Amino acid sequence: MKEMNGAEVLVKCLEDLGVRHIFGYTGAAILPVFHALRESSIEIIINSNEQSAAFSAAGYSRSCGQVGVAIVTSGPAITNTLTSVADAYGDSIPLLVFAGQVPEHKIGTDSFQHINVKGIFGEAAKKVIQLSNDDDVEAIVKDAYYLARSGKPGPVVIDFPMDKQQNIHEYRGINVKLFEESYRDDRHLCEEQCAEFFRLLINSKRPLLYLGGGLNSEAGSRAILEFNEHFNIPSVNTLMAKGVIDARDELNLGMLGMFGTPYANMLIQENDFFFAIGVRWDDRVAEKVGFATGTDIAYIDINPEKMHQIKIERSPKFTFIGDAATAVRDLLSYAVKHEITLDIQEWQERARFLKRSWPLDYNRGSEHIQSSEVMALLAGYIDGNTKISTGVGNHQMLAAQYLPMQKAKSFMSSGSFGTMGFSLPTAIGVCYANPDARVIAIDGDGSLKMNLGELHTIAALELPVKILLLNNRSDGMVQNLQDAGYGGARTGTQRQKDVRFADIAMSFGFSYAARIKDRRDLKSTLETFLNAGGPCFLEICTDSEEILFPKVPSGGAYKDMILGPYIKCMEAAPITGTPEEMEYMEELPV
Repeated sequence: MKEMNGAEVLVKCLEDLGVRHIFGYTGAAILPVFHALRESSIEIIINSNEQSAAFSAAGYSRSCGQVGVAIVTSGPAITNTLTSVADAYGDSIPLLVFAGQVPEHKIGTDSFQHINVKGIFGEAAKKVIQLSNDDDVEAIVKDAYYLARSGKPGPVVIDFPMDKQQNIHEYRGINVKLFEESYRDDRHLCEEQCAEFFRLLINSKRPLLYLGGGLNSEAGSRAILEFNEHFNIPSVNTLMAKGVIDARDELNLGMLGMFGTPYANMLIQENDFFFAIGVRWDDRVAEKVGFATGTDIAYIDINPEKMHQIKIERSPKFTFIGDAATAVRDLLSYAVKHEITLDIQEWQERARFLKRSWPLDYNRGSEHIQSSEVMALLAGYIDGNTKISTGVGNHQMLAAQYLPMQKAKSFMSSGSFGTMGFSLPTAIGVCYANPDARVIAIDGDGSLKMNLGELHTIAALELPVKILLLNNRSDGMVQNLQDAGYGGARTGTQRQKDVRFADIAMSFGFSYAARIKDRRDLKSTLETFLNAGGPCFLEICTDSEEILFPKVPSGGAYKDMILGPYIKCMEAAPITGTPEEMEYMEELPV
């Protein structure tokens, strides 16, 4: 047992937990913690603002198995951090945020830079803890780390008053394994539950896997890959599960939903068994699902509240509340034990046919570079060591459509909250968590400006982050919505002046920065950019009139998908099946 001040206890706890990097921004109300970090091996990364610090910490979490940590000061630092915490909460990302606060006796007063942290974060975090002078700092911090990553993961915010940081406390060196074990999830499927699941699966002819972020981990990806090596069931995924199954797999049809791939959105209309794993049934996906008559649903998720909602809305035939990877492994073990296999060759060929026959495409005749054209070209350079972060907008959906991610935790994007300004700070966290990876931050000009200061962070720290900017001089996704729903009245979405962002990057000290407008320069410049060392920035001026396709219109179902003028069927194939199945499938797009 040792005596030390509260700030030193916090730092010692983080060391015990294996934390190697902290993202933050300084201020008077958190200085004791920053001072204590001087004696620690933990590296402090100072971002351009507190929102970016928390985004970087969450990016760290999104791209590896550790919990990212952000440390900020009081008042406006707390309100700045709110957006990032809400973003992590929406996407179920574990995150620890320590916020400086006025001394405890001044809480609830008009003290300088005081704000009610519990009130601010109450509905945007998994838990908010306000430390008082009687609290055990060590136990609370170590418990919070494992709470953030347990069950349905999420951000935990700890409000740390100034006097609590300065006062002397006891540090006992409690073994972190005690906290880890207290959150261990030992729920497994029993034999009867497995038998119930396989009664449904065996009776299906057209099963479909719907993969969500609950599988986006090394364990989750490995479990579903092994499961599907045995069964070879076609799959679709959410934005948050991109990379869980290698996109090059011919039975992986990619992202489902409003801006999903054409083949994913077609195949879902034909399945008779929908196996949803670790998904939150996002409205951009779920509201558009109009299952064919007789479709059975099986649903596995760790969130009991979501399970209750889906039971009411979808009436699944099979459900299990628990860890997705554990449940999938239980099902596979049962199948192997009982020698259960599937004969779905016609359905597998149907999935392969749709994927090769309805490729993504774009306006190849335009005089302007298309953003989709850039993503199609970049796709050829993606490998298993590539980590992608995106901003929010058309470029985000195009990256999700085109880029063939091959591993879990390789594609970082703001899903639930759709937060612009996400890409740059997230890429910083990804870079620190994965120092040997090639990290590419894809952004649009609107999203990039939200946290433009992170260009300085990246350059100053000489981080090998590659920023690919698709500059269409507009808020393209919102502009598309204005054209479709507001008679083309483009209020507030267009830029009056062409800003040369590559020059800004160069002024910050990027080792490589270039800007292109001519399609003839695209391939060679992209290759130079990808091969260059250090902080790299490539600005590509793209068509401001480009429209994102395919699209399922708001309020529409998958059968209402709009393919646009450039996505076309590349080959025809006979439709086979029972007379009832053929009658149904003849009404589909193929």
